[in-house]
Amino acid sequence: MASTHSHPGEQAGQDPIRLLAIRDTPLTVDEVFRAVGDDAAGGTALFVGTVRNHDGGADVDTLGYSCHPSAEAELRRVAEKIVADHPVRALAAVHRVGDLAVGDLAVVVAVSCPHRAEAFEACRKLIDDLKHEVPIWKHQKFSDGTEEWVGA
Repeated sequence: MASTHSHPGEQAGQDPIRLLAIRDTPLTVDEVFRAVGDDAAGGTALFVGTVRNHDGGADVDTLGYSCHPSAEAELRRVAEKIVADHPVRALAAVHRVGDLAVGDLAVVVAVSCPHRAEAFEACRKLIDDLKHEVPIWKHQKFSDGTEEWVGA
């Protein structure tokens, strides 16, 4: 549960949800990190998900992400729950859709909180809930000719 703020510097000055997006253009860690900057935050946790060259023991040739039209609204719902349940100063999350290459950034999320343990906990919950609840699907094609869909 979010804690009460006892120091004037801890008072929320703006909406803690600073950046939410689902994009078909390349993502950057810098943009997300800048979005969660906050002078009252003592800890910032950032997670970067990249496209790997294998999955389940098979070589991945190509990968694409697609989403339901409600995906951004669901992402906002997830973010609002994280803010309600943790002492979040700032939160940002962006996910890529479209065709991606091995090494491309697929998702970048970050959370700033007064303390590092809170930031780690909130960031982990954010990425886990995003992956489980936001309707984004991954289509992988493997070098052996098989393919699979994975997603919320």
